[in-house]
Amino acid sequence: MSVPLLRRLVLSAAFAAVLAAGLMSGGACAAGTLTYDLKPTRIAPDTYVFEGSTKHFTRANGGNILNSGFIVTADGVIVIQTGPSRRYGEEMRAAIRKVTEKPIRKVFVSNLHPDYWLGNQAFADVPVAALPGTIAGIQEEGNGIAENMYRLVGDWMRGTEVTLPTEPVYGSTVKFGDHQLRLIPLSGHTAADLMILDESTGVLFTGGVVFCDRTPTTPHATVADWLKELDAVDALDIRLLVPNHGHIRPDKACVAQTRDWLTWLDGTLRHAVESGLDMAEALELPIPERFQVLDVLREEYRRSVAHLWPRIEQASLPRVN
Repeated sequence: MSVPLLRRLVLSAAFAAVLAAGLMSGGACAAGTLTYDLKPTRIAPDTYVFEGSTKHFTRANGGNILNSGFIVTADGVIVIQTGPSRRYGEEMRAAIRKVTEKPIRKVFVSNLHPDYWLGNQAFADVPVAALPGTIAGIQEEGNGIAENMYRLVGDWMRGTEVTLPTEPVYGSTVKFGDHQLRLIPLSGHTAADLMILDESTGVLFTGGVVFCDRTPTTPHATVADWLKELDAVDALDIRLLVPNHGHIRPDKACVAQTRDWLTWLDGTLRHAVESGLDMAEALELPIPERFQVLDVLREEYRRSVAHLWPRIEQASLPRVN
């Protein structure tokens, strides 16, 4: 069996498993009124987070697997990520209004993955900012990403349309009221990753660069570059780390955890290729005990094999003319 065909079969099987899980667990929810029941948690002065699940996208959770957030400044509200659907974005705005009557000044989107930007429609009246690479990625892949989310979470997506960020941003420091935000452009988890450090509070919104007790996802990843991103996080002076997926922490323990996983994953797959294993065999390799704290471990490992194996195999095998 050819590697491309096997990869398609693995992806199809993974998709079917996730879809089946959503159908089994989300039937009751789909039959009633759908709501994300978003409740903001105050994590620092003027700073709030909506904490999401650490599972896969399912019809039970409506795609709410992220930690989106907002900062209430003297100059208005800054929103970070808009969520996986129009419904999420609308509920997010309603929840923000319960905290403050101040207008939303700007929205930042950290990368092209669906839970970061598919709620953009709810913020059509304010600037939605992202790195140029993220905007280009959404232009290229946005329709396919949205269609896949419709299949995965069903009715939660009703009315959701691809809505591009409206403002490109670059590495800079911007001030909103009494909060000074450092915009940090990186690449590795995806081709364009935006981290946001509030220098006034020490809160770092890492986007997808750091995962905490949740297995990292790799559909657009270049592991070597991602490891450099983690070095950049280590160099920052922070008080609180907000990953887009997983637990919020007052330290950098999950930077080390993410680095450990990526280093092991990359090294294991390279060794498997060099040892003559095929991808089907690599899918069943044992995972060290220390990673059992990571949620959706085996599922994400298998997805990562499908994502990373073809490139590793191509780079490792000699060309025969």
